[in-house]
Formats: sequence, C-alpha cells, structure tokens
Amino acid sequence: MSGMLTSRDLQDLLQVDRSTIYRMAEAGSLPGVKVGRQWRFPEHAVKTWLANGTKTDEPGANGQVFPTSLKPVMDVIAEMLGVMLVLTDMSGVPVTDVSNPCGLFEAVAAYPGGADECIAGWQELAGTADLGPRFTGSHLGLQCARAFIRTGAELTAMVIAGGVAPHSWPPSSEEFAGMAESLGAEVSALEPHVEEVYRLDQEARQRVLDMLPRVASMIPEVVAEYSSMKGRLEAIAALTVSKELK
Repeated sequence: MSGMLTSRDLQDLLQVDRSTIYRMAEAGSLPGVKVGRQWRFPEHAVKTWLANGTKTDEPGANGQVFPTSLKPVMDVIAEMLGVMLVLTDMSGVPVTDVSNPCGLFEAVAAYPGGADECIAGWQELAGTADLGPRFTGSHLGLQCARAFIRTGAELTAMVIAGGVAPHSWPPSSEEFAGMAESLGAEVSALEPHVEEVYRLDQEARQRVLDMLPRVASMIPEVVAEYSSMKGRLEAIAALTVSKELK
C-alpha cells in the first residue's frame, strides 16, 4: 500500500516489538491512524517524526498539519449525519481515525487486507474528476461521497462519508462470498455484520451531500485557529522560560 506502513513495517524500521508500536500509537506519540482494528502509519508522517524526534499531529502529504482535536468534531458530525467520516490528504491517505464506523467496515478492516482495501478506495476518490460530492460505489459494495478541502485556492485534503448501503443492499450470497474471498476472510466471519451498515433515504442522502462541502470549508478554519493558538502558547512558553533564566 503506497504511502502507508503496517505495524510490522514499523517493527523492522524501529527495531522494537509490536506491543511497543501499539502502545506508542495509542498514546499519540507515534503518527498513525486506526482503520477498523488495524493500525496504519503514513510514511511521510513517520519520516517527519523520525527527523524531529517527536510528533503529535498528523501532516498531510503537502506538509499541512491537521490537529488531533479535529477527531471529536468529526465524531459528532458523523453521528448527526448517520454515516462514517474520515479525513484524508489528497492522495487518499487517512489523517484521522474513522469516525462512527459501521459494523461491516470494522469487521472487514479487522483483516490486514481489508484495511488496505479501504484505504485504496479512498485513494481512488482523490482521482475522480467531479468537484461536487456524489455517492459512488466502493469495493465493499457500499457507497461513499467526498468533498475537497481547500486552503486558499489549493485543494489540500478530503472529507469522506461512507458506510452507506445502496438501495439494492444486501448483496447476493455469491457477491458476498466473492468479497470475503478477495479479503482472505471467512464468509462466516463477515456475514453477521452484513446489516450493520447505514441505510439512508433520499432526503438523508441529500443532507449528507449538502453538509459535506460545509464540513470541508469548516476544517481550514479550525486548522487556522489551532495554528494561531499554538503559536500564542509557544510564544508565552518562550517568554516564561526567558524570564526564569534572568
């Protein structure tokens, strides 16, 4: 998976055991995101973390920092809309954990191949030509939509809504078996979760499509406010240290 490292990759790179990798990721001292039950680590963020010696926020591929405080905001919005939400950079690499994941997504993402398939689907959304959000199919047979996040005139990230069942849900037994086989999963492990998806009527779908651009336009404001506040706090800390040294 281009741009993403697994916990095994991190083990080989850092020469520590896997429990240490998980502990550091859970504590936020190692840049990573959870896709279902699987941890994935953006390669560019890990390189920055290694160069700086410490890392608490997730940078996008263009170097923009997304504060970890965005996650609770995304959680609330996802629950209100009745969908999953995830923030990714412009290459489709997630920079937040998935908010409000549906049961089928979590069951699929529990498999290493499933987590990578989910990320691959987000990467495909980055390459679609239409600027406005619309629901499209994913590898799980579910539907998702995305809105671009702009910083000035530049597209810098995406907010993606997913986990939405199409009107024809659930898939046939043959289709579901094929999906499980492609993930290296047992049908019996996924089948109990087939109805654990988000079903939206036409009005609810339109509400999601209307809200996504508004959420996307809000995020740069949160990032700017965070950067301003962080700068003020750093200046206060520097001033305090300076006074203590005198």
